[in-house]
Amino acid sequence: MNFLKWFSIKGNKSTKQEKDPELDQTLDSLLEQMKMSKDFIYFVHGKGAQNIHCYYFKTLVDSKIVHRDILPYLNDESITTLEKIKASLPIEKIEITKDLKKIENKILTGSVLIKLNEKSKEAVLITAELKQAREVSIPEVEFSVVGPKEAFVESLDTNINLVRKRLPIPELRLDEFQVGKLSKTKVAVISIEGLTNKENLNTVIQRIKDIEIDTINDSSYITQLISDNRNSPFPQLIDTERPDRLASVLTEGKVGIIVNGAPHAIIAPTTLVEFFSAFEDYFLNWITASFFRLIRLFAVMFSILVTPLYVAVLTYHYELIPKDLLGILVTSRREIPLPPILEAIFLELAIELLREAGARLPTKVGQTIGIVGGIVIGTASVEAGLTSNVLLIIVALAALASFTTPVYKMGNTIRLIRFPFLFMGHLWGLLGVAVCFCFVLGHLLRLTSLGRPFLEPLYPPRIQDLKDAFIRLPLSFQSKRPVELQTEDTMRFNPKKAKDKKEIDE
Repeated sequence: MNFLKWFSIKGNKSTKQEKDPELDQTLDSLLEQMKMSKDFIYFVHGKGAQNIHCYYFKTLVDSKIVHRDILPYLNDESITTLEKIKASLPIEKIEITKDLKKIENKILTGSVLIKLNEKSKEAVLITAELKQAREVSIPEVEFSVVGPKEAFVESLDTNINLVRKRLPIPELRLDEFQVGKLSKTKVAVISIEGLTNKENLNTVIQRIKDIEIDTINDSSYITQLISDNRNSPFPQLIDTERPDRLASVLTEGKVGIIVNGAPHAIIAPTTLVEFFSAFEDYFLNWITASFFRLIRLFAVMFSILVTPLYVAVLTYHYELIPKDLLGILVTSRREIPLPPILEAIFLELAIELLREAGARLPTKVGQTIGIVGGIVIGTASVEAGLTSNVLLIIVALAALASFTTPVYKMGNTIRLIRFPFLFMGHLWGLLGVAVCFCFVLGHLLRLTSLGRPFLEPLYPPRIQDLKDAFIRLPLSFQSKRPVELQTEDTMRFNPKKAKDKKEIDE
């Protein structure tokens, strides 16, 4: 038994000794694999015994930094160790490491690797990233006449700078992660320490850590992967391209998510009412802002219900139509061979086709297609007897009303759910529209955003949060943060001081 045990131990030692050469070659194997790419640069800097081996991707590294801040300082003959290289270079981010994973990640994100010995496992990593990003421009989706004109871009550092510029406080907390096995996309979670509810923050962080996917190309991927109900047509997180809006909601206690390569940030948690609140509302007088907000809510209900109600009434409920209006409808439909449902579907699909074509074509061509196509198709369909002029006006107004939604993704949802209402109105009339409305309402009651009720402040009822829901009361009345966020610091400011207006002679 002792002989067998000794033989087993000796065999394990010999196996370990056989693996050591393979471990010594791991870094060399990685570099040899990278050399297969045509944009990978390798050269030896120096003469005689002082040879310095340099490795980097020319498409990821700024050549100006290499030739100005790295190579000239390597000519010093006193440089004999990696520590001296680190001390001599005028670059802040320099690291000496043996970690293979770190070396691989740094080279692939724009660092220069330097070794004093070609076979050495230890190397210096010098950050010389080539930053290619467009300049900060004006918002295109959430454009406002009044207010700041800055929008997020595809650079994570630039976007964080835009937020920190508006919140210059040490409590602003930033957690950064890498998501995607292949893309290794940087994702930053922003919150305010001592204010943001830790349960909300931990939920966001945990869901991002649990993501298993190969690539992340946009923040919309994160939105779909961390939402409470991924099968709901209603978005449960808000996308925004405005840094001022993100900074504002952070002070309310919400959590922000910024993805490298995405010009939109994510706001969580959120409620249904916030999707119909434009950030420009806070730049206007509270009476004007409340009026516009009520118009948007009315436009949404009008866009969803007006066409289904038209189909339901003309199919089953003629008695509900006033006599004067009934004559007009009969005249407009006198020569139309199609039933109301087919007539409505034809026009609804035509509107959606024009909208999709206008969105996919270049800007100038898309505008021409939308205007000319709408006029030509609408006029031709009425003259050909395929649709009535009354329904054409109704569908056009419904489409126009759907575009009043400030958040683009919610506008898509509104245009989508019109079709179930349309079919239910055709099958069961007004009863079908009511049944469909109950289904949608039941779905919204069950929907949550990071575990928070999606219909708050309606359900559960929160009187305090109604100050900034359907209407926006003056800012001096909004001294407390939203109840649904359960922030650690509930007070925004002292309401008594906000209402006091002293004259200059007092």
